[in-house]
Amino acid sequence: MNQNIPGDTPPKRALVLLNARARSGGDAATAGSALDVLRQAGLTLIEPECGERPFADLIGEFAGQADLVVLGGGDGTLRASAAALMKAALPLGILPLGTANDLARTLTIPTDVAAAAAVIAAGHRRAVDLGEVNGQLFFNVASIGFSADLARSLTAEAKKRWGKLGYAIAAFRLLRQSQPFSVEIEHDGVTERVRTVQVSVGNGRFYGGGMAVASDAAPDDGLLDVYSLEVEHWWELAALVPSLRRGTQGRWKKVRTFRTTGLSLRTRRPHDVNADGDLATRTPATFGIHRKALRVFVPDRQSA
Repeated sequence: MNQNIPGDTPPKRALVLLNARARSGGDAATAGSALDVLRQAGLTLIEPECGERPFADLIGEFAGQADLVVLGGGDGTLRASAAALMKAALPLGILPLGTANDLARTLTIPTDVAAAAAVIAAGHRRAVDLGEVNGQLFFNVASIGFSADLARSLTAEAKKRWGKLGYAIAAFRLLRQSQPFSVEIEHDGVTERVRTVQVSVGNGRFYGGGMAVASDAAPDDGLLDVYSLEVEHWWELAALVPSLRRGTQGRWKKVRTFRTTGLSLRTRRPHDVNADGDLATRTPATFGIHRKALRVFVPDRQSA
């Protein structure tokens, strides 16, 4: 059972970093309403001038002055800050200002940012795992194949303009071009050579604007949920979409699934690896997991 960590002593100083390039990040009224909620809860906000500086650098610089970090943005913003957050060992508050907001969805954080700020103010925390691929951290899912092609083709402008619809538009354009490729999957002392259109490795549950890596995947179970779509025709991939949204794709004969704490993927030629919506590295790819790496503010559900 997932277990929340109640906040015995509410933190008082919050380092607040808002990504103005996120889909809703440029909406001053939206962000302002969330910050007002935090101030009214008694938090002192540290709001450095971000400019073009990476959030990871700012977290490293201001971590000693803060009791928590509040990040406003999407999954890409969170992933880019993951290593700095883990090093700082400060609890994380999420204001979902991005397009997909899949980590927020996994943790049932409200999409309304004022409501999300109220979750932070309430102080209930949950320790979550972080996935790793070739030294790059991720919260949700890392994959090769179709999802990586989709990440390459979906521009930041399209995401900001079309939102989740942008994923569907780009996916439809790519669907009929998808071709199986060979990959060697090594895990738990077993090596499997398969033909696939996508291999996905999940730490959390949701990715890609609401797709599910597995119906019962959890971001704090210490396991990576893996699936390989071993279909031959584009229409088979299209038929899988409802199951991919429910996380029940493992019931299909042409879908390989397993759980593990580590694996590697090797391909004949290098393939891009999409991690939380960004192209992070290339194959060969080695995956692992960091147990209970971060504490995240979540709604008070199933509390101890």
